[in-house]
Amino acid sequence: MLADALPLLACPHCGGHLDEADGALLCGSGHSFDIARQGYVSLLAGASKITGDSAEMIAARAEFLDAGHFDRLRAAVADATVAAGLDAPAVLEVGAGTGHYLATVLDALPDAVGVGVDVSKAAARRLARSHPRAAAVVADVWTQLPVQDGATSHALSIFAPRNAGELHRVLRSDGELIVLTPTDRHLGELVSHLSMVRVDENKTERLGAALAGHFDRIDRVVVEYPMTLSHAEARHLVGMGPSARHLGPRALADALGELPEPVTVTVSVTVSRYRPRWSATTVS
Repeated sequence: MLADALPLLACPHCGGHLDEADGALLCGSGHSFDIARQGYVSLLAGASKITGDSAEMIAARAEFLDAGHFDRLRAAVADATVAAGLDAPAVLEVGAGTGHYLATVLDALPDAVGVGVDVSKAAARRLARSHPRAAAVVADVWTQLPVQDGATSHALSIFAPRNAGELHRVLRSDGELIVLTPTDRHLGELVSHLSMVRVDENKTERLGAALAGHFDRIDRVVVEYPMTLSHAEARHLVGMGPSARHLGPRALADALGELPEPVTVTVSVTVSRYRPRWSATTVS
């Protein structure tokens, strides 16, 4: 898996190409990165200031996604990547978590190789076994990504942070950025009752501002539907996101006990496609 992705990867210290030897990745300048026994590699250039998802959060996400509740979102992301119609696909997902979305995209693009990047080692362990054509890399998306310039056809940001400059750098000139973001209606029934972290109602405007100068939006699809969850499933849903850090197990159980079972929860997101903006200087 890592071997297939090596042409895409870059040394985080010098940007050089990486080769595999004796259980490690090596660059021409002598920098070395051990491959973990679970199959992932850490390409962090130093200590990250970002706190990655815990093993408990990753386990909750895997449990919830395995149950199929977000399968329509996974399908919408895959449809967006296929719509680009790009040859020789190479897919990067930032903040890839368990690798469910990346795996769905790779199934839809049978000739593609994929790289999932996450700062969490717990996520990387799941990523490494998410798909036969997916490589798992520990890295901080807010620093320089350990990916070669113009190496990827698609970049995915699914409920994840976006470093617009870096995503632009690693995409091919004909590449596309696929972004999935929640609307202010997403999980509204749980958000209001459990005092979960809320989606900023100006998130769409902020996303546009963050990508301005680097990307132009070419398509936007809204995906919205109700899902029916048991209290256990709702607990996994809350536990896999940022609210897991703010709600203790006892408080969460008590609050869920006040809701009907099963509980109906709204899924509401946008899936947007962006193309890199290239200046005349950049193209020449």
